Amino acid sequence: MRQLKALWRISRVLLHVLAGAWRIRMVFPRLSQPERDAEVQAWAHAMLARLAIKLVVNGTPPTGGPVLLAANHISWLDIVVIHAARHCRFISKADIQHWPVVGTLATGAGTLYIERESRRDAMRVVHHMAERLSLGEVLAVFPEGTTGDGTHVLPFHANLLQAAIAVNAPIQPVALQFADAQGQQSFAPCYIGEDTLLGSLWRTLCSDGIQAVVTFGAPQSAEGRDRRTWAAAVREDIIALRQR
Repeated sequence: MRQLKALWRISRVLLHVLAGAWRIRMVFPRLSQPERDAEVQAWAHAMLARLAIKLVVNGTPPTGGPVLLAANHISWLDIVVIHAARHCRFISKADIQHWPVVGTLATGAGTLYIERESRRDAMRVVHHMAERLSLGEVLAVFPEGTTGDGTHVLPFHANLLQAAIAVNAPIQPVALQFADAQGQQSFAPCYIGEDTLLGSLWRTLCSDGIQAVVTFGAPQSAEGRDRRTWAAAVREDIIALRQR
């Protein structure tokens, strides 16, 4: 029965993904940016529903920018979860741009792409991020640079936080957790090590009662700190938010 339920869910997920890609290509060109943002958030909400995942939002999401959201990273689901809680523009690895269908969705959602192995490209992206922040946008990064299993928060890479320093924008810590129906940590959505995207997706689809918990902390300013010191402070805030 569990596998039959998972097959039913995956059929709904695939249809939702394809419908989203179609709207991006055919409808988004006629929409204003606020209308696109609202569509992305609504699509993310509907995706969680099709995955049978309950969204729980704690704290106060930003009402507007400029602000840089910094979150811990657990799963391929993280972007969908944060979009459902508050639309933002993500910074993501350039490979995603060329993934079939997924690349279309990510680009339509306003993703900025970075070649992680290139120092020069990181500087370009920081400059682009600073421009977007200066226009009052909400951006989001995963400073760990990779996914963890959700039991702890990996050390932060500070490079992209320089964009917030450059335009004196605040950083808002965001703590992500996945829990089961009993409130215990769920490892089903994890995407680490030898995990494949399909394997993680199948575990998620076969699980009932998953909760995606997003906890927004208080925005903080640089207050003269360099990016490494600030990154360490944001990481400590996220660790504290996860323990509430």
